[in-house]
Parts: sequence; C-alpha cells; structure tokens
Amino acid sequence: MPTETRTTCPYCGVGCGVIATVADSGAVTVKGDPEHPANFGRLCSKGSALAETIDLDGRTLSPEIDGRQADWDEALDLVAQKFSKTIAEHGPDSVAFYVSGQLLTEDYYVANKLMKGFIGSANIDTNSRLCMSSSVAGHRRAFGSDTVPGTYEDIELADLVILTGSNLAWCHPVIYQRLAAAKTARPGMKIVVIDPRRTMTCDIADLHLGIRPDGDVALFMGLLAHLAQSPAIDQNYIAAHTQGFGEAFAAASALSFTELMERTGLPAMQLREFFHLFETTEKVVTCYSQGVNQSSSGTDKVNAIINCHLATGRIGWPGTGPFSLTGQPNAMGGREVGGLANMLAAHMAIESAVDRDRVQRFWASPRIAEKPGLKAVDMFRAVADGRIKALWIMATNPVVSMPDADAVEAAIKACPFVVVSDILRDTDTARHAHVLLPSVGWGEKDGTVTNSERRISRQRWFLSAPGEAKADWWQMAEVGRRMGFDGFDYRSAAEIFAEHAALSAFENDGGRDFDIGAHAGVDGLTYEALAPFQWPQPASTAHQETRFFADGRFYHPDRKARFIPVQAPATDRTNEQYPLTLNTGRIRDHWHTMTRTAKSARLSGHIAEPFAELHPRDAMELGIRGAGLVELESPHGKAIVRALVTERQARGNVFVPMHWNDQFAAKARIDALVAPVTDPFSGQPASKNIGIAARPFAACFYGFAVSASKPLNPQADYWALAKADGGWRIELAFADPVEDWVAWCRGTFGIPAEIEPLGYADRQSGDLRLAFFDGGKLLAALFLANEPVAVARNWAIGQLAAEHADLRKRFAIVAGRPGADQPDPGATVCSCFSVGVNRIIGAVRTGCHSVEAVGKETNAGTNCGSCRAEIRGIIDGCLAAAAE
Repeated sequence: MPTETRTTCPYCGVGCGVIATVADSGAVTVKGDPEHPANFGRLCSKGSALAETIDLDGRTLSPEIDGRQADWDEALDLVAQKFSKTIAEHGPDSVAFYVSGQLLTEDYYVANKLMKGFIGSANIDTNSRLCMSSSVAGHRRAFGSDTVPGTYEDIELADLVILTGSNLAWCHPVIYQRLAAAKTARPGMKIVVIDPRRTMTCDIADLHLGIRPDGDVALFMGLLAHLAQSPAIDQNYIAAHTQGFGEAFAAASALSFTELMERTGLPAMQLREFFHLFETTEKVVTCYSQGVNQSSSGTDKVNAIINCHLATGRIGWPGTGPFSLTGQPNAMGGREVGGLANMLAAHMAIESAVDRDRVQRFWASPRIAEKPGLKAVDMFRAVADGRIKALWIMATNPVVSMPDADAVEAAIKACPFVVVSDILRDTDTARHAHVLLPSVGWGEKDGTVTNSERRISRQRWFLSAPGEAKADWWQMAEVGRRMGFDGFDYRSAAEIFAEHAALSAFENDGGRDFDIGAHAGVDGLTYEALAPFQWPQPASTAHQETRFFADGRFYHPDRKARFIPVQAPATDRTNEQYPLTLNTGRIRDHWHTMTRTAKSARLSGHIAEPFAELHPRDAMELGIRGAGLVELESPHGKAIVRALVTERQARGNVFVPMHWNDQFAAKARIDALVAPVTDPFSGQPASKNIGIAARPFAACFYGFAVSASKPLNPQADYWALAKADGGWRIELAFADPVEDWVAWCRGTFGIPAEIEPLGYADRQSGDLRLAFFDGGKLLAALFLANEPVAVARNWAIGQLAAEHADLRKRFAIVAGRPGADQPDPGATVCSCFSVGVNRIIGAVRTGCHSVEAVGKETNAGTNCGSCRAEIRGIIDGCLAAAAE
C-alpha cells in the first residue's frame, strides 16, 4: 500500500505543507497539504518538483578524510580531537561553526548549545545572516524582541499591501497567490510594489515605485514626516505605548521634499500618491524582504518602516503591521535557538548577564559565551587572517553565497582544519573540506522548522537514510560527547525539541516573547503527531493563533515600543570606473546555490543559464546585444553571463541571479563581485548595491549542445550546464577557435572513438553542426555559430529521448529545427506543466485572450501561478501584433 507522510517544504520561509506519497515501487510523488494553514494545498514550481530532487546522484554517502573514505568513528574522533587541541592551544574563539537556515531547529539547537554553552565561544553564525539579520536587529531595536507581529492572514485582510524589496511572485509564490486571490475577491484592495526593477510581482500592483537602490530609508522618512502632519497620526497610541517619536520625527522632517525626490529617484506625483494611500487606509501591511534587508542601511530601513506603523497605531490588529518575509525554510527556527552570533537561545540576549546565567543553569554547562561572536563576514575574515583555525560548515555553500566569494574561498582553502557536513559531495565549498560528513536530506530528515508567521511545522522522514548519512544534530552531539561534554546524549529529535521547548519556558514570566512551554513534555509519539502551531504557546494555555502587540505592550523593560531616528544614507556606489549598480537576487525556479533544484530538468527549463538584466539604452551604449554575453567586473571579481536586455530594468542598474556556481557555469559566481560591506547594526552584507562595469564578451564562436551523459570539464571560455529530460543541455562560447571540434566533442561528451559524427558545416557563415548516434539513440549534438545559436532548444532536448533509426530524423537534428510534424514548444514559460511559449501563442491565436482561458487550454499558470504575469505579457503582445 502507498504511504502518505505530511511534511514541510524545504525551500523558502513560507513553510508550505507537503504530502509525500511513496508507492509500493518506491516512487515518490508530492502534492500540497490542503490542511496546512500556510498554503492550504498550494505549492510553487520548486515545491511541486521536490520528488525530482531526491535521487542519490552526487550524494555524500560515507565520511571522508582528505578525500578518502573513512568510518564514522575515525572521522568524529578526528573532528573532536582537532577542535579540542585548537581550543587548548589558542582558546575557544579560535574555532567557529558556520551553519544554515536549511538546518532543522533540532540541528540548530545542538550546534548553538555546543558552541556557546560548552566550547564557550559565540563564534557560531549562519547564512541567515545574509538574508534576515537586519530584520532581527530592527525588531529588537523597536520592540525589544525579535518578534514578527502578524500572520499571513493579515496580508489577505489588509486594504493596502506594500511590497518593498520583495519580488513576491517569484520568491514567495504561495503568499503571492494568496494575495492575488484576496485582490480578486476584493478589487478595492490596493497593492504598491517598491522595487528598482519592474518585476513580475508588478502584474498585480496598482502602483509601482521604481525607487533608487537603497532609497527606502528616505522614502519611509518622508512618509513619517507626512503622516505626522496628517489625521492618520495616532497621538494617543504614541503617548501610551511608545517612546522616541519626537527624535524620529525631527530626523524625518529634516529631509526636504526636494531631497526626498533626489534620494528616492521618484517624482513628486508618485510620492504624494503613495503617502495619500498610506494616510487614508486604516488596514495597511508592509511586507519587506531582501531588498530591504540586504543593505548597508538594512536595519534603518526596517525601523523606518516600523516607525510609520507605530505612528499610526497600525500594528497588532487584523490586516495591519510590518511583515518580514523570511528567505529560508528555518531562518526563524535558527533565531529561536540563538543561531546568530549575537543572540542566545530562546530569544535571550547575549549582552544580558541575567540571560547568560539563566541559559547556563538550564544547560548545566561548564561555561557560557560572554560576548557576541563573529558575524559571517567578520568570521571569514578571521579565517583568512588565521584567528580561526578550525571551522565547521553545515548545510551551506559560502564559497558561492558569501560576498567577496573569491576571498572567502581562499580563506577556507588556507584554514588548517575544515569540516563540511552536506548531502552533496561536489560543491564549491565541500571541495575544500579536510573532513566531509554525509548528512541526511529532505525526505530523510526528522525535526521541525518555523516559517515567517511563527508557525512551527514538522519535517518528517519518509525515505531511509542512504549509505551512512546521519542527522546533523547527531553529528554534533557525537562530537560534543567525544570532546568530553555531558548533555549531548540525545536519542531522537523529539528529545531535543522537548528540551528546546522547556528552555523557552524556563523562568519566563511573560517577559520573553518566545515561549512554547506547552510542548516541553513532548514524547516520541506526541512529537510524531505534532500539528503545525504558531508560537507563543505557553504551558497551560489553549492552542490559539496569535498576533503580537494588539494590547500595546512590547518587550522593552517599560513595555513600550521605540521609534528609531534614522538618516537617509548616501546610496550611490558607482564611479567612473564602475558606473553601473549591480543588484543580486533569486529567480523563480532555482534556489540558493542549486544543489537541490539543479537536479530537476523541469526547474531548469525556464531559465537555464546565468544572465544579466540590462536596460536597452545601457546595453546599446555599451555595445551589448540581447542574447550576447556580457562580462561584469567589480574591484573584487569578474563574471561572464548572458545578456537579457529588457525595459523591466532601470537605467544604470544590472540584475544578476545569485544561484550559479562552478558546478554549473564557467564563471558565474556573482557574489565574487559583491563587496564585503555590511550594515553596522546587523552585520548583514549589502548584496543589492554594488558598483560594477559591464562590457561585451568577445566570442568568436557560440554554441549549444545536448548530451545523454553529463559533459565532462568543458574546455570553453563560457559554459552553462543544466539538467534536461534524457540528459543535459549546455550553452557555450569560445574566445578562440577550436582546432578539432570532433575531438572536442569526444572529450567533452565521452563519445567513443568508433562512433562517427553526422555533420554539417558552412564555411561562409561559420555554422557547424555535429551529431553522434549509437544505433537509434542520440548521444550528443553540438550547434556552433558566429552569433548566438538560433536552435529550437526544447525541441533539440526532446531528441535525447526520441528514436532516430530514420535517417531523415537524424538530418533534422543537424538542421537544428523540427519538421512540420514535430512542433517546437518554444522556451518554457510554465515549469509546473512544462508549457512552452509557442503553445501559449497557439492558444491565444485560437481565441484564448485571458490568463484563465490560456490556463484552461494548456494548464499553464494553474498551479503555482508565478508564470501568470509572463502569460499575460504574451497575450498582450499577440493581441497588439494582431491589431497592427
């Protein structure tokens, strides 16, 4: 009988419930959990493709020491001995853990306990530092605690939803669906998108403010100054529940309207329209994400937003409040256990002697960290200069994701002792490990995660751990025991969760926001059946959905919130040598450094290579053509990516996704270009405002190829590799000619010497086509030209799974285009159902003139909905062309 398991998606911070079904054959399918209150059955394209990412290709299946296989005892003994020796010789601050929002709360808890309570250092930081630490700092300054006030329901109940620094349609698609459905049900709802780019989220916006990079502080300062002179100001609320309004208003009013226009790049009419909307709408939710957080002024941005909600009393009530949209599946859980270097467990403060004493007594630990540890950027600087001599990296890939990534790689490579716990053997970071430990992945893990609305959900296992893979918490607990520490004899994730819950309630009289004491006595059976719940859930209280601050009581000692006076920062980081502004971020169908999503051919179908979005005028002035290649450079590094010329991008700005790395592209680790500039309060890097230069990459040949086997070490100046149905696809470019293309193909695609190619060459145009067949099976096909190759790519990929006994079919491949009996689906638009642009155009031409009609005809846009804006654009383009 098939078995169904309720679990939670491992991607973004929405925290969608997933039902995984394992058939008798072992095949896995997934669907959204209709009973989970985060998604009510919806899934995005990535969540829908989870079953395609759980194969064992590339998995780390046993411990390794210096590249050789070892057993667990040898590996763990070595880790314990190296860390103990380093601490004995150089002190506890000579070691560090760099962990991840991909860890489960139970993993995070053990890591934090081991480092802060037993090793005695706070040198444990997380890749969550890169995505939401400015929100944490802003919350703590304003509220006295890292508290997200509202719930997802507030986004649906609001009459005005402001999305600032958030491409919700692509980065949190299920919340986008909920918002779009709410607007359809209540057309009077207004949506404002604040973003330098006209992203796909703007499809549902009533107003798009194309703000200058880092202009957010000035914008919300201007809003506060406006509100203070309007009927929307709530003087009674300010007097009863806050402090510092006068200072914040004085700072905001010092910015003139002319300066406001200059700092934001927005015209007076748009500013006044936005201010009027906020002023006259009682129910306002301001959602913000990486465009706010990933900034050298990120914390001030957060507080500038919160100031406006405090000034109007629009916080804590249904349909109101500031709302931080978390980037990772368990960044919130990491915050709960103190996974950041400047926090203690259970939302306690490392700066507080009382809190330090409380945690130490609860853990019965021999010591407790007495000062904040090194935040991520400073941590890797300390690795580079030798202060940190032993480093344990868990479930993250900092060689790709950290700013100044080349310097980070050099630091890791030079570190005397590096441990990496990961599920994949070949990542840009794992290649530098002295000890590589095999971890369990999604579907094998067992524990909890917390989403953006404070909802704790279970990730349950439904697959056996492969090889010798073990849970991350088990690895750390074993090392703790081997270092001679008590308190790490856990037998299950349930025991860790119970301890975590008990600590949240320990000596908590309501003075701390995080309290899940109701679950302190959980046993294995209760834990297994644990349903999603929102915190707080104190002991002896009924289960309830909770908003914070409706009573006007906050977590500063006087129970009042704080207005924070902020200053509009200088935002331009360009100069004559680096005249463009780089903005990095995510795309719809990939995640972080692609270690999971790159396993799915479907998820690579929409965008298969790294790219740079440029405005047409910028591209023209720089001599960069659409579909050509562009070389980007900053003082810290270089990258080569495809040029995507589009008016969605603002002039002077360049957007590049952060996902690609050395496993999938020749030179596309875009964070190598990002300067290690951080917010002074949160330590979060500024990943969205970097001065760069751009120039055309001079290629004498461009190529595209499909291959049944994975290409091996392609010798090309540019290459970008992606999984495809039946094999692989690869984009190519060469600065110099290759003397023997047939030999190049044999070496790259592993073609046996006895198999001769079918080919075509045009000396005049420079076009060259080569195809290799083994019987009726296509092994590889290479298409070369002096210009970007015009080949029907999805059709060519489809030939990997087709039969080619007919010689005419083989010649069609060499021609690079399908016959009349084989329509080309075109570039993928809808990844959920693999629907190409040509099929959508065909539907429009037969009378499907709405997104809903196209969906009914093709299924496109009917699952996650994040392609609906693209579909609408295709419809509009077709109808406009027909009208000419």
